[in-house]
Amino acid sequence: MPHPVDVHVGKRVRHRRWMIGMTQQQLAEKVGIKFQQIQKYETGANRISASRLWDIAEALDVPVSFFFEGLEESAKSPGEKPAMPVDLMGDKEALDLVRSYYAIPENQRRRLFELARVLGEVA
Repeated sequence: MPHPVDVHVGKRVRHRRWMIGMTQQQLAEKVGIKFQQIQKYETGANRISASRLWDIAEALDVPVSFFFEGLEESAKSPGEKPAMPVDLMGDKEALDLVRSYYAIPENQRRRLFELARVLGEVA
């Protein structure tokens, strides 16, 4: 069973890769490994060594600390439920929604935002 820290770090790798629109193959080429290894890192099946994490951070243009952000929240006991999911942007559907949102012209986007806020208040 993968260690929770390895799973968290892998999710953060995937999150950043999605945010910048990079494929697993592209990241693998930048780091000098096969894309299957990136898949294993992203699921937490394989642990990322310190030197490899450094290379991945450089390829994704983030500090190494990025991969550990939110770790404290994700380590809470199973009974504690945060108001918002810890890894909201680690969800592909949420990321697609954000990308689509920013593709909408600004005036329409503001109206959509106001609608979402009102709906969230009454829910």
